[in-house]
Amino acid sequence: MFRALIHWILSAIALIVTANFVPGFYVNDVRSAMLAAVVIGLLNATLGFIMKVVTFPFAVLTFGIFFIVINASMILLASKMVTGLTVYGWVPAFWAAVVLAILGMLIRSIMKDE
Repeated sequence: MFRALIHWILSAIALIVTANFVPGFYVNDVRSAMLAAVVIGLLNATLGFIMKVVTFPFAVLTFGIFFIVINASMILLASKMVTGLTVYGWVPAFWAAVVLAILGMLIRSIMKDE
């Protein structure tokens, strides 16, 4: 339970950091970041997982780059659901997915050490 809470907080921080680096990707406040982290996590765990299974052969052909496109679409969908998260199109969503993937690797490495 404690690890999930820490992961949630670190994911929200990752969204705020991403908003500072990616133009066209905005998070209004910490509350919006916390809610967006939950929504993006749930979307990736459900709809994103199904999309990744269905498009796996295409992802193999693109060496996994297509998974970033799927994550970008989950970010765009989350921006429609969370009022404090604004994404202006596919390009900011794509770059946000790239930055969040890199930050996610760092979060997983931090969580692994605990």
